[in-house]
Amino acid sequence: MSDLAGRTSLVTGATSGIGRAVAELLAQHGADVVIHGRDPRRGAEVVESISANGGAARFVAADLGDSRDVERLAREAGPVDILVNNAGIYEFASTLATTAESVDRHFAINARAPFQLVAALVPHMIEQNYGAIVNISSGAATTVMPAGAVYGASKAALDVFTHYWASEFGAHGIRVNAVASGPVRTLGTESMLAAAGDAMDNTTARGRIGDPAEIAAVVLFLVQSGSSYVNGAIVAANGGRRTALPS
Repeated sequence: MSDLAGRTSLVTGATSGIGRAVAELLAQHGADVVIHGRDPRRGAEVVESISANGGAARFVAADLGDSRDVERLAREAGPVDILVNNAGIYEFASTLATTAESVDRHFAINARAPFQLVAALVPHMIEQNYGAIVNISSGAATTVMPAGAVYGASKAALDVFTHYWASEFGAHGIRVNAVASGPVRTLGTESMLAAAGDAMDNTTARGRIGDPAEIAAVVLFLVQSGSSYVNGAIVAANGGRRTALPS
């Protein structure tokens, strides 16, 4: 048990991958967790897993691409002390192969939905003079890749929100930080990583792809009291960057 006992957290995109790892870890440390996702079956699996390990969780389904559904998610989640904006989409296509619909979808889910949730949930945090918000960003926001400009731009927007919110709400006892994740092996990235072979492993100084649990551990640190003076930070959890120069 930790200082999260009695706290309520909302984790978006928590039915698999990084989001599930975060939700399960927060529950292990005493937080009551609101699990968000789109699939009720997978949501029920996460709730059951957390409950089986002595934690408390419930599931709320919502489509983050629909602004009205995001508003409903905030209402059904109720007052929360911790918000983890994890849900996101990534369609790695070249600019010429990216549609206007894809641009809208990326910014709706990766940037607009977090903005709406913060606007809806922060008033309670201000009232109690306590809150922790963690945005799951990506190295793609700052590191150019062969494709995926729209994904990178949407995550860069999330980084900007992180800095602004940290300044705007810091005096109210609310800390806002982001985790810039490197490549992580999840159900959603399996096909992409399989196509890349060893190339993706070789982009990190650790020489391997990350695990969702490693990102979750950083999130846990950022929402606990041990990080009380960390606010407005973009924490890189990417295994380190390899030098581009020959060794």
